[in-house]
Amino acid sequence: MARPAPEVAPDLLGKVLVGPTGRVGRIVEVEAYGGGDDPASHGYRGLTPRNRSMFGPPGTLYVYRSHGIHWCANVVCGEPGEAAAVLVRAVTPLTGLAAMYRDRPAARRDRDLCSGPGKLCAALAIDATFDGQDLLTPPEGPAVRLLDDGTPPPVDPVVGPRVGVGRAAERPWRWYWPGVEHVSHPRRVRPA
Repeated sequence: MARPAPEVAPDLLGKVLVGPTGRVGRIVEVEAYGGGDDPASHGYRGLTPRNRSMFGPPGTLYVYRSHGIHWCANVVCGEPGEAAAVLVRAVTPLTGLAAMYRDRPAARRDRDLCSGPGKLCAALAIDATFDGQDLLTPPEGPAVRLLDDGTPPPVDPVVGPRVGVGRAAERPWRWYWPGVEHVSHPRRVRPA
């Protein structure tokens, strides 16, 4: 995890994200955000109370609220103090689907449960309670975990520009698993 976000991001494809209540999803879409050299990054203008966790050690969970509505989960990477992170944009739901549907009543199909950063946080019950938590060596009790179950990342992930950013939008720092229906915006990418 102590590498630049664009290097870490594609390696997170295929990893397993476990929510604090045991709901599980496989990561299928991610976006990289650099630190001070990335104008789209929350760390671009420096340390604030909101982005403090983003400046933490690699493997830390950075959770923030987007537009005052949805929680978003990021895996901190790079060196401590760099403010680099990878936004988890989508997961394929694996276990706990009944609870996911309960917390995401607008979802009509499995592919709608976790096909976006806010959707996956609602489905996995991830919120600001877990901001700053170590994902790799989580504490006892309810926690968010990042696991490697041996599933390799795709050989040829699809690469494209990040979604919903105004600055540095041209950077091809979004990756997703080709052929997976759970991604958030499948038309906005090109093959690697």
